[in-house]
Amino acid sequence: MSNSTILIRNARIINRNTIREGDIYIKAGRIERIGASLPLRAAVELDARGNLVIPGIIDDQVHFREPGLTHKATIASESRAAVAGGVTSFMEMPNVKPPSVSRVLLEEKYTIGARTSLANYSFYMGATNDNLEEVARTDPKRVCGIKVFMGSSTGNMLVDAPRALERIFSEAPLLVATHCEDEETVRRNTEAYIRRYGDQLRAAQHPRIRNATACYLSSSFAVQLARRYNTRLHILHVSTQGELALFDNTVPLSEKRITAEVCVHHLYFHSGAYARYGNLIKCNPAIKSRAHRDALLPALLDDRLDVVATDHAPHTAAEKAQPYLQAPSGIPLVQHALPLMLGFYHAGKISLEKIVEKMCHAPAIAFQVKERGFIEEGYWADLAIVDINQDWAVTPENTFYKCGWTPFTGKRFRGKVRATIVSGHLAWHEGAFDSSKMGERLFFDR
Repeated sequence: MSNSTILIRNARIINRNTIREGDIYIKAGRIERIGASLPLRAAVELDARGNLVIPGIIDDQVHFREPGLTHKATIASESRAAVAGGVTSFMEMPNVKPPSVSRVLLEEKYTIGARTSLANYSFYMGATNDNLEEVARTDPKRVCGIKVFMGSSTGNMLVDAPRALERIFSEAPLLVATHCEDEETVRRNTEAYIRRYGDQLRAAQHPRIRNATACYLSSSFAVQLARRYNTRLHILHVSTQGELALFDNTVPLSEKRITAEVCVHHLYFHSGAYARYGNLIKCNPAIKSRAHRDALLPALLDDRLDVVATDHAPHTAAEKAQPYLQAPSGIPLVQHALPLMLGFYHAGKISLEKIVEKMCHAPAIAFQVKERGFIEEGYWADLAIVDINQDWAVTPENTFYKCGWTPFTGKRFRGKVRATIVSGHLAWHEGAFDSSKMGERLFFDR
Protein backbone atom coordinates (compact mmCIF):
# COMPACT_ATOMS: atom_id res chain seq x y z
CA MET A 1 0.00 0.00 0.00
CA SER A 2 1.00 3.63 -0.30
CA ASN A 3 2.59 4.99 2.87
CA SER A 4 1.21 8.26 4.28
CA THR A 5 3.92 8.54 6.99
CA ILE A 6 7.32 6.86 7.24
CA LEU A 7 9.91 7.19 10.00
CA ILE A 8 13.49 6.11 9.34
CA ARG A 9 15.42 5.72 12.58
CA ASN A 10 19.12 5.46 13.42
CA ALA A 11 20.35 6.42 9.96
CA ARG A 12 23.77 7.58 8.89
CA ILE A 13 22.56 10.39 6.62
CA ILE A 14 24.79 11.57 3.78
CA ASN A 15 23.93 15.03 2.51
CA ARG A 16 25.94 18.02 1.28
CA ASN A 17 29.31 16.40 1.92
CA THR A 18 28.56 15.45 5.54
CA ILE A 19 27.58 12.26 7.33
CA ARG A 20 25.49 12.55 10.49
CA GLU A 21 23.36 10.29 12.65
CA GLY A 22 19.63 10.93 12.82
CA ASP A 23 16.02 10.11 12.05
CA ILE A 24 13.94 11.17 9.04
CA TYR A 25 10.18 11.67 9.26
CA ILE A 26 8.23 11.59 6.00
CA LYS A 27 4.66 12.80 5.59
CA ALA A 28 2.51 13.28 2.48
CA GLY A 29 5.43 12.50 0.18
CA ARG A 30 7.90 14.97 1.67
CA ILE A 31 10.59 15.11 4.33
CA GLU A 32 8.94 16.83 7.27
CA ARG A 33 11.54 16.45 10.02
CA ILE A 34 15.20 15.48 10.32
CA GLY A 35 16.73 15.14 13.77
CA ALA A 36 18.11 12.96 16.50
CA SER A 37 15.71 10.55 18.25
CA LEU A 38 12.56 12.21 16.90
CA PRO A 39 9.62 11.77 19.32
CA LEU A 40 7.26 10.71 16.54
CA ARG A 41 5.37 7.67 15.31
CA ALA A 42 4.57 6.68 11.72
CA ALA A 43 2.54 4.18 9.73
CA VAL A 44 5.80 2.58 8.61
CA GLU A 45 8.94 2.64 10.73
CA LEU A 46 12.28 1.47 9.37
CA ASP A 47 15.38 0.83 11.44
CA ALA A 48 18.42 1.90 9.42
CA ARG A 49 20.97 1.18 12.15
CA GLY A 50 24.33 0.47 10.58
CA ASN A 51 23.12 1.61 7.16
CA LEU A 52 23.44 4.74 5.10
CA VAL A 53 20.52 6.86 3.96
CA ILE A 54 21.31 8.77 0.79
CA PRO A 55 19.22 10.98 -1.49
CA GLY A 56 17.63 8.98 -4.27
CA ILE A 57 19.92 8.73 -7.29
CA ILE A 58 18.95 10.86 -10.29
CA ASP A 59 20.02 9.17 -13.54
CA ASP A 60 20.08 11.82 -16.26
CA GLN A 61 20.46 9.39 -19.16
CA VAL A 62 18.48 6.20 -19.71
CA HIS A 63 16.80 4.45 -22.63
CA PHE A 64 13.66 2.62 -21.52
CA ARG A 65 12.57 1.78 -25.13
CA GLU A 66 8.88 2.71 -24.90
CA PRO A 67 7.01 3.23 -27.17
CA GLY A 68 7.80 0.98 -30.10
CA LEU A 69 10.68 -1.12 -28.78
CA THR A 70 8.96 -2.81 -25.88
CA HIS A 71 10.36 -6.26 -26.70
CA LYS A 72 13.60 -4.87 -25.20
CA ALA A 73 12.24 -2.89 -22.24
CA THR A 74 9.34 -0.83 -20.96
CA ILE A 75 9.07 2.17 -18.72
CA ALA A 76 7.42 -0.12 -16.17
CA SER A 77 10.10 -2.81 -16.22
CA GLU A 78 13.15 -0.55 -16.26
CA SER A 79 11.81 1.86 -13.64
CA ARG A 80 11.44 -1.13 -11.31
CA ALA A 81 15.05 -2.11 -11.99
CA ALA A 82 16.06 1.48 -11.33
CA VAL A 83 14.27 1.58 -7.98
CA ALA A 84 15.88 -1.72 -6.93
CA GLY A 85 19.22 0.02 -7.49
CA GLY A 86 18.39 3.14 -5.46
CA VAL A 87 17.54 5.28 -8.51
CA THR A 88 14.45 7.33 -7.67
CA SER A 89 14.37 9.64 -10.72
CA PHE A 90 15.35 9.20 -14.36
CA MET A 91 15.55 11.29 -17.53
CA GLU A 92 14.79 9.19 -20.59
CA MET A 93 15.92 9.60 -24.17
CA PRO A 94 13.83 10.25 -27.31
CA ASN A 95 15.16 7.57 -29.70
CA VAL A 96 12.09 5.33 -29.52
CA LYS A 97 9.49 4.50 -32.22
CA PRO A 98 8.15 6.94 -33.15
CA PRO A 99 10.90 9.24 -31.82
CA SER A 100 9.87 11.90 -29.30
CA VAL A 101 10.32 14.89 -31.58
CA SER A 102 7.02 16.73 -31.10
CA ARG A 103 5.10 17.97 -28.08
CA VAL A 104 2.29 15.52 -28.82
CA LEU A 105 4.60 12.50 -28.95
CA LEU A 106 6.50 13.69 -25.89
CA GLU A 107 3.35 14.08 -23.82
CA GLU A 108 2.30 10.57 -24.82
CA LYS A 109 5.43 9.32 -23.07
CA TYR A 110 4.62 11.37 -19.99
CA THR A 111 1.21 9.70 -19.95
CA ILE A 112 2.88 6.29 -19.99
CA GLY A 113 5.22 7.40 -17.23
CA ALA A 114 2.37 8.60 -15.03
CA ARG A 115 0.61 5.28 -15.47
CA THR A 116 3.49 2.81 -15.19
CA SER A 117 6.73 4.30 -13.79
CA LEU A 118 7.61 3.28 -10.24
CA ALA A 119 10.33 5.96 -10.27
CA ASN A 120 10.00 9.70 -10.83
CA TYR A 121 10.41 10.55 -14.50
CA SER A 122 11.23 13.12 -17.13
CA PHE A 123 11.63 12.71 -20.90
CA TYR A 124 13.86 14.62 -23.32
CA MET A 125 12.55 16.34 -26.41
CA GLY A 126 14.49 15.01 -29.39
CA ALA A 127 16.02 17.40 -31.90
CA THR A 128 16.17 16.69 -35.64
CA ASN A 129 17.39 18.62 -38.65
CA ASP A 130 13.92 20.08 -39.15
CA ASN A 131 11.90 20.27 -35.91
CA LEU A 132 13.23 23.50 -34.41
CA GLU A 133 9.72 24.91 -33.97
CA GLU A 134 8.87 22.01 -31.65
CA VAL A 135 12.18 22.37 -29.82
CA ALA A 136 11.62 26.09 -29.32
CA ARG A 137 8.21 25.51 -27.76
CA THR A 138 9.46 22.97 -25.20
CA ASP A 139 8.53 24.05 -21.67
CA PRO A 140 11.76 24.37 -19.61
CA LYS A 141 9.88 23.93 -16.34
CA ARG A 142 8.32 20.61 -17.37
CA VAL A 143 10.95 18.93 -19.58
CA CYS A 144 14.49 17.98 -18.57
CA GLY A 145 16.25 18.94 -21.80
CA ILE A 146 16.71 18.80 -25.56
CA LYS A 147 18.63 15.77 -26.83
CA VAL A 148 20.88 16.25 -29.86
CA PHE A 149 22.59 13.28 -31.51
CA MET A 150 25.69 14.90 -33.03
CA GLY A 151 26.76 11.38 -33.96
CA SER A 152 24.44 8.60 -35.08
CA SER A 153 23.60 5.88 -32.60
CA THR A 154 20.63 3.63 -31.89
CA GLY A 155 17.51 5.16 -33.43
CA ASN A 156 18.80 7.09 -36.46
CA MET A 157 18.25 10.61 -35.04
CA LEU A 158 21.46 12.20 -36.32
CA VAL A 159 21.47 16.01 -36.44
CA ASP A 160 24.17 16.90 -38.95
CA ALA A 161 22.92 19.95 -40.87
CA PRO A 162 25.15 22.88 -39.83
CA ARG A 163 22.30 25.37 -39.94
CA ALA A 164 20.10 23.14 -37.79
CA LEU A 165 22.82 22.83 -35.16
CA GLU A 166 23.41 26.57 -35.17
CA ARG A 167 19.72 27.24 -34.62
CA ILE A 168 19.33 24.62 -31.90
CA PHE A 169 22.29 25.99 -29.95
CA SER A 170 21.20 29.60 -30.41
CA GLU A 171 17.45 29.20 -29.85
CA ALA A 172 16.87 26.22 -27.52
CA PRO A 173 14.95 27.47 -24.47
CA LEU A 174 16.53 24.98 -22.05
CA LEU A 175 19.47 22.65 -21.51
CA VAL A 176 20.85 20.93 -24.62
CA ALA A 177 22.28 17.44 -24.00
CA THR A 178 24.52 16.06 -26.72
CA HIS A 179 25.74 12.66 -27.88
CA CYS A 180 29.11 13.63 -29.37
CA GLU A 181 30.82 11.45 -31.98
CA ASP A 182 31.96 12.85 -35.31
CA GLU A 183 29.89 11.12 -37.97
CA GLU A 184 32.39 11.45 -40.81
CA THR A 185 35.19 9.93 -38.72
CA VAL A 186 33.02 6.99 -37.63
CA ARG A 187 31.80 6.36 -41.17
CA ARG A 188 35.32 6.48 -42.61
CA ASN A 189 36.68 4.15 -39.92
CA THR A 190 33.79 1.72 -40.37
CA GLU A 191 34.41 1.45 -44.09
CA ALA A 192 38.15 0.93 -43.55
CA TYR A 193 37.66 -1.82 -40.97
CA ILE A 194 35.08 -3.62 -43.10
CA ARG A 195 37.55 -3.63 -45.99
CA ARG A 196 40.27 -4.97 -43.69
CA TYR A 197 38.36 -7.54 -41.64
CA GLY A 198 35.15 -8.30 -43.54
CA ASP A 199 33.13 -10.96 -41.72
CA GLN A 200 35.86 -11.27 -39.10
CA LEU A 201 35.15 -7.82 -37.66
CA ARG A 202 34.58 -8.11 -33.91
CA ALA A 203 33.62 -5.93 -30.96
CA ALA A 204 37.30 -5.54 -30.05
CA GLN A 205 37.57 -3.16 -33.03
CA HIS A 206 34.70 -0.99 -31.79
CA PRO A 207 36.93 1.54 -29.94
CA ARG A 208 39.07 1.90 -33.04
CA ILE A 209 36.04 2.57 -35.24
CA ARG A 210 34.33 4.92 -32.79
CA ASN A 211 37.65 6.28 -31.62
CA ALA A 212 38.89 9.09 -29.40
CA THR A 213 39.31 11.41 -32.39
CA ALA A 214 35.63 11.07 -33.26
CA CYS A 215 34.66 11.95 -29.70
CA TYR A 216 36.96 14.96 -29.41
CA LEU A 217 36.05 16.45 -32.79
CA SER A 218 32.36 16.37 -31.92
CA SER A 219 32.62 17.41 -28.26
CA SER A 220 34.92 20.33 -29.07
CA PHE A 221 32.52 21.48 -31.79
CA ALA A 222 29.62 21.35 -29.33
CA VAL A 223 31.62 23.39 -26.82
CA GLN A 224 32.51 25.88 -29.55
CA LEU A 225 28.83 26.33 -30.45
CA ALA A 226 27.81 26.62 -26.80
CA ARG A 227 30.38 29.31 -26.11
CA ARG A 228 29.34 31.22 -29.20
CA TYR A 229 25.65 31.26 -28.24
CA ASN A 230 25.89 30.93 -24.44
CA THR A 231 23.95 27.66 -24.67
CA ARG A 232 23.34 25.64 -21.54
CA LEU A 233 25.19 22.55 -22.79
CA HIS A 234 25.48 19.14 -21.11
CA ILE A 235 27.79 16.67 -22.86
CA LEU A 236 26.77 13.09 -22.24
CA HIS A 237 28.94 10.01 -21.63
CA VAL A 238 32.44 11.49 -21.91
CA SER A 239 34.79 8.58 -22.61
CA THR A 240 38.23 9.93 -23.54
CA GLN A 241 41.17 11.61 -21.87
CA GLY A 242 41.42 14.33 -24.52
CA GLU A 243 37.87 15.59 -23.99
CA LEU A 244 38.62 16.41 -20.36
CA ALA A 245 40.50 19.56 -21.38
CA LEU A 246 37.19 21.00 -22.62
CA PHE A 247 35.70 21.23 -19.12
CA ASP A 248 36.17 23.72 -16.30
CA ASN A 249 36.47 23.01 -12.59
CA THR A 250 37.16 26.56 -11.41
CA VAL A 251 33.55 27.64 -10.89
CA PRO A 252 30.69 26.08 -8.89
CA LEU A 253 28.45 23.65 -10.75
CA SER A 254 25.45 25.95 -10.36
CA GLU A 255 27.30 28.61 -12.38
CA LYS A 256 28.54 26.40 -15.20
CA ARG A 257 27.08 26.83 -18.68
CA ILE A 258 28.89 23.72 -19.95
CA THR A 259 28.73 20.51 -17.91
CA ALA A 260 29.77 16.94 -18.54
CA GLU A 261 28.63 13.47 -17.59
CA VAL A 262 30.56 10.24 -17.20
CA CYS A 263 28.89 6.83 -17.24
CA VAL A 264 29.61 3.94 -14.90
CA HIS A 265 30.66 1.56 -17.67
CA HIS A 266 33.33 3.96 -18.92
CA LEU A 267 34.65 4.23 -15.36
CA TYR A 268 34.65 0.45 -14.89
CA PHE A 269 35.49 -1.32 -18.15
CA HIS A 270 38.40 -0.83 -20.54
CA SER A 271 39.03 -2.25 -23.99
CA GLY A 272 40.63 -5.41 -22.62
CA ALA A 273 37.15 -6.50 -21.53
CA TYR A 274 35.98 -7.06 -25.12
CA ALA A 275 37.80 -10.39 -25.14
CA ARG A 276 35.44 -11.65 -22.44
CA TYR A 277 32.22 -9.76 -23.11
CA GLY A 278 32.25 -9.04 -26.86
CA ASN A 279 29.05 -7.38 -28.06
CA LEU A 280 27.61 -7.37 -24.53
CA ILE A 281 29.68 -4.23 -23.83
CA LYS A 282 29.38 -2.76 -27.30
CA CYS A 283 28.07 0.76 -26.71
CA ASN A 284 28.32 4.27 -28.15
CA PRO A 285 30.63 5.97 -27.43
CA ALA A 286 32.83 2.91 -27.20
CA ILE A 287 34.58 1.64 -24.11
CA LYS A 288 38.18 2.56 -24.84
CA SER A 289 41.70 1.80 -23.63
CA ARG A 290 42.82 1.53 -20.04
CA ALA A 291 44.55 4.94 -20.34
CA HIS A 292 41.28 6.63 -21.27
CA ARG A 293 39.38 4.72 -18.55
CA ASP A 294 41.93 5.62 -15.90
CA ALA A 295 41.77 9.35 -16.74
CA LEU A 296 38.04 9.59 -16.06
CA LEU A 297 37.83 8.97 -12.31
CA PRO A 298 40.40 11.67 -11.42
CA ALA A 299 38.43 14.11 -13.59
CA LEU A 300 35.27 13.17 -11.70
CA LEU A 301 37.01 13.73 -8.39
CA ASP A 302 38.35 17.16 -9.38
CA ASP A 303 35.00 18.26 -10.88
CA ARG A 304 35.91 18.50 -14.54
CA LEU A 305 33.26 15.79 -14.88
CA ASP A 306 30.10 16.75 -13.05
CA VAL A 307 27.59 13.90 -13.10
CA VAL A 308 27.63 10.10 -12.97
CA ALA A 309 24.92 8.37 -15.03
CA THR A 310 24.31 5.03 -16.72
CA ASP A 311 23.15 5.46 -20.32
CA HIS A 312 21.11 2.35 -19.50
CA ALA A 313 20.35 0.88 -22.95
CA PRO A 314 18.94 -2.65 -23.03
CA HIS A 315 18.71 -4.98 -26.03
CA THR A 316 17.69 -8.62 -26.10
CA ALA A 317 20.29 -11.33 -25.77
CA ALA A 318 19.41 -12.52 -29.27
CA GLU A 319 20.07 -9.06 -30.71
CA LYS A 320 23.42 -8.88 -28.95
CA ALA A 321 24.34 -12.36 -30.22
CA GLN A 322 24.32 -11.17 -33.84
CA PRO A 323 27.58 -10.46 -35.68
CA TYR A 324 29.36 -7.27 -34.62
CA LEU A 325 28.00 -4.99 -37.36
CA GLN A 326 24.40 -6.08 -36.77
CA ALA A 327 24.51 -6.20 -32.97
CA PRO A 328 23.03 -2.99 -31.48
CA SER A 329 24.96 -0.78 -29.09
CA GLY A 330 23.98 -0.41 -25.45
CA ILE A 331 24.30 -2.00 -22.01
CA PRO A 332 21.65 -2.45 -19.29
CA LEU A 333 23.07 -0.73 -16.20
CA VAL A 334 20.55 1.24 -14.15
CA GLN A 335 20.11 -1.36 -11.39
CA HIS A 336 23.84 -1.87 -10.85
CA ALA A 337 25.27 1.66 -11.03
CA LEU A 338 25.40 2.26 -7.27
CA PRO A 339 27.04 -1.11 -6.49
CA LEU A 340 29.66 -0.34 -9.14
CA MET A 341 30.40 3.03 -7.55
CA LEU A 342 30.52 1.45 -4.08
CA GLY A 343 33.17 -0.88 -5.49
CA PHE A 344 35.34 2.18 -6.13
CA TYR A 345 34.65 3.32 -2.56
CA HIS A 346 35.69 -0.02 -1.07
CA ALA A 347 38.86 0.14 -3.20
CA GLY A 348 39.69 3.51 -1.63
CA LYS A 349 39.24 5.45 -4.87
CA ILE A 350 36.27 7.69 -3.98
CA SER A 351 34.46 8.77 -0.82
CA LEU A 352 30.84 8.05 -0.01
CA GLU A 353 30.19 11.78 0.09
CA LYS A 354 31.57 12.19 -3.43
CA ILE A 355 29.42 9.35 -4.75
CA VAL A 356 26.33 11.09 -3.36
CA GLU A 357 27.47 14.42 -4.76
CA LYS A 358 27.91 13.06 -8.28
CA MET A 359 24.89 10.72 -8.45
CA CYS A 360 22.33 12.68 -6.42
CA HIS A 361 23.22 16.34 -5.80
CA ALA A 362 24.97 17.15 -9.09
CA PRO A 363 22.19 15.98 -11.45
CA ALA A 364 19.70 18.02 -9.41
CA ILE A 365 21.90 21.12 -9.64
CA ALA A 366 22.90 20.71 -13.29
CA PHE A 367 19.31 20.20 -14.45
CA GLN A 368 17.77 22.50 -11.82
CA VAL A 369 15.48 19.72 -10.63
CA LYS A 370 12.88 21.15 -8.28
CA GLU A 371 12.98 19.97 -4.64
CA ARG A 372 14.88 16.74 -5.19
CA GLY A 373 18.43 15.43 -4.95
CA PHE A 374 19.03 16.42 -1.30
CA ILE A 375 17.88 15.26 2.12
CA GLU A 376 16.27 18.50 3.25
CA GLU A 377 13.13 19.34 5.18
CA GLY A 378 10.40 20.31 2.69
CA TYR A 379 11.98 18.38 -0.19
CA TRP A 380 10.35 15.38 -1.79
CA ALA A 381 11.23 12.19 0.09
CA ASP A 382 13.43 10.41 -2.46
CA LEU A 383 15.76 8.21 -0.42
CA ALA A 384 17.71 4.97 -0.50
CA ILE A 385 18.71 2.92 2.53
CA VAL A 386 21.99 1.20 1.71
CA ASP A 387 23.97 -1.49 3.50
CA ILE A 388 27.40 -0.68 2.14
CA ASN A 389 28.94 -3.90 3.49
CA GLN A 390 26.40 -6.49 2.34
CA ASP A 391 28.01 -9.00 0.01
CA TRP A 392 25.79 -10.38 -2.72
CA ALA A 393 25.96 -11.99 -6.14
CA VAL A 394 24.14 -10.88 -9.30
CA THR A 395 21.83 -13.60 -10.60
CA PRO A 396 19.10 -13.71 -13.25
CA GLU A 397 16.57 -13.97 -10.42
CA ASN A 398 17.63 -10.67 -8.78
CA THR A 399 18.10 -8.78 -12.06
CA PHE A 400 14.98 -6.90 -13.13
CA TYR A 401 15.75 -5.70 -16.66
CA LYS A 402 13.19 -6.95 -19.16
CA CYS A 403 16.01 -8.06 -21.48
CA GLY A 404 16.95 -10.59 -18.79
CA TRP A 405 20.72 -10.21 -18.87
CA THR A 406 23.55 -8.10 -17.53
CA PRO A 407 27.31 -8.30 -18.06
CA PHE A 408 27.56 -8.56 -14.27
CA THR A 409 25.79 -11.91 -13.88
CA GLY A 410 27.83 -13.92 -11.37
CA LYS A 411 29.73 -10.87 -10.10
CA ARG A 412 29.83 -10.31 -6.35
CA PHE A 413 29.19 -6.78 -5.16
CA ARG A 414 29.75 -5.32 -1.71
CA GLY A 415 26.94 -2.88 -1.00
CA LYS A 416 23.22 -3.36 -1.54
CA VAL A 417 20.08 -1.22 -1.51
CA ARG A 418 17.77 -2.35 1.30
CA ALA A 419 14.95 0.09 0.61
CA THR A 420 14.05 2.85 -1.84
CA ILE A 421 11.51 5.57 -1.10
CA VAL A 422 10.12 7.41 -4.13
CA SER A 423 8.21 10.63 -3.46
CA GLY A 424 7.35 9.36 0.01
CA HIS A 425 6.32 5.88 -1.13
CA LEU A 426 8.22 2.78 0.01
CA ALA A 427 8.62 1.37 -3.48
CA TRP A 428 11.31 -1.24 -2.74
CA HIS A 429 11.96 -2.94 0.58
CA GLU A 430 14.04 -6.01 1.36
CA GLY A 431 13.70 -7.53 -2.09
CA ALA A 432 10.05 -6.70 -2.78
CA PHE A 433 8.36 -4.00 -4.85
CA ASP A 434 5.23 -2.06 -3.88
CA SER A 435 3.61 -0.77 -7.07
CA SER A 436 0.50 0.65 -5.40
CA LYS A 437 1.73 4.18 -6.15
CA MET A 438 3.66 5.40 -9.17
CA GLY A 439 6.43 8.01 -9.23
CA GLU A 440 5.94 11.71 -9.93
CA ARG A 441 6.79 13.86 -12.92
CA LEU A 442 9.93 15.93 -12.39
CA PHE A 443 9.72 19.71 -12.54
CA PHE A 444 12.54 22.21 -12.95
CA ASP A 445 13.41 25.59 -11.38
CA ARG A 446 14.13 27.47 -14.60
